[in-house]
Amino acid sequence: MSLRAGAAVRDISPTRPIQLSGYPHAIRISTGIHDPLLAAALYLENNGCAVLLGALDLLMLNRDVARHLRWRVAQRLGIPETHVFISCTHTHSAPVTADYRLFAGDPALSSPDSAYLKFCEDQMVAAAVAARQSVRPAELGWTTANAQGVGGNRHSPDGPTDPEVGVLAVRSDGEWLAVGMIYSMHPTVLHEDSTLVSADFPAFARQCVPASVVLYHTGPCGNQSPRYYVRGQTFTEAARLGRKLGEAVAARLSSIRYDANPELAGDIRAVNLPPRVLPTLAEAERTLTERRAEFERLKATRAERALVRTAEVAVFGAEAMLRLVQSDIAAIRASVLPAEVQVLRIGDACVVGWPGEVFVEYALELKRRAPRKTFVVAFVNGELQGYIVTPDATGYEASSSLFQPKAGTVLVETALEMLQ
Repeated sequence: MSLRAGAAVRDISPTRPIQLSGYPHAIRISTGIHDPLLAAALYLENNGCAVLLGALDLLMLNRDVARHLRWRVAQRLGIPETHVFISCTHTHSAPVTADYRLFAGDPALSSPDSAYLKFCEDQMVAAAVAARQSVRPAELGWTTANAQGVGGNRHSPDGPTDPEVGVLAVRSDGEWLAVGMIYSMHPTVLHEDSTLVSADFPAFARQCVPASVVLYHTGPCGNQSPRYYVRGQTFTEAARLGRKLGEAVAARLSSIRYDANPELAGDIRAVNLPPRVLPTLAEAERTLTERRAEFERLKATRAERALVRTAEVAVFGAEAMLRLVQSDIAAIRASVLPAEVQVLRIGDACVVGWPGEVFVEYALELKRRAPRKTFVVAFVNGELQGYIVTPDATGYEASSSLFQPKAGTVLVETALEMLQ
């Protein structure tokens, strides 16, 4: 064996009551910890090249914070920044860790607590260092699992979705040292009425996988959630769906063909994304009035729970758009551009990292056209202050978008060039 690997995990749960992130208008001061938030790291080195995979149980990080963290890890490990790949799982039951300007002024989406944010950074760096210090001879391999039934398109149960789970397994002396999973689904079983810190359903998925360290990466999920698959917004449901996912992954580990001499490589490319033409103030106000009326109508007629929720978040989107047209839009775009596309080669597969919330159709297109097996991870190297949607998108995500749908094509084409 020439591959050497190490993995480590650190707890990033807050140690005091703190505002939780993810839902507008909901003051959610944490009242306890249901399951710990984790910073997980997997270090791989082979033939003089090393890469670091990291996963944080956080909603998201702003671009500059994410890049600073990437730089810190690269410096401590002595490897290029292009080989440090860190994502956020996007749980909506973690503390606020990013400024989200689309809801500026909303106390529920206040600025991050600087002490907690530094604590998370320090713990991610510590996990990366510990992973490198624990390296031993290993072998790795890729497979896929099917997560059908865990979630789907959050606008329509018949809409585009991606049930494929990318699975990276690393073993040493016959034991699984680390397992990484990549699945395109919002971790939003738990809603704004929950005040317990949690990684949501990924926490339960990890518990089902027999490895010392399990890294959970969320794929592009801008229009994906468990909305039509849950029986309630409870921890019981988070456990049911999480275990369904984790058991599907665990069942596939024995089928992997392992490689003790995998190729490792990495690259990052900066891209600009085409800006969207925003509506006028009058148009934004009219849209908000219409969305609020539709939400009230559905509530009054006791429509299906998922339809009511979709209408409610459409109101959030209209509010965000009104805020945008009243803001310094150039400064907001400057805070996220240029965006970065990252690619890692690990053995016979590649992992692509995109920032922010991207509709799943773009990930499906990239995976279909990629020259080798490829998986896509979201919330890598920052966020985009909103969504990258498809041309036919409406509702919440389309309202709260800074960029044209063509931006998704830019991400796909850039990744394809890098994969070549």
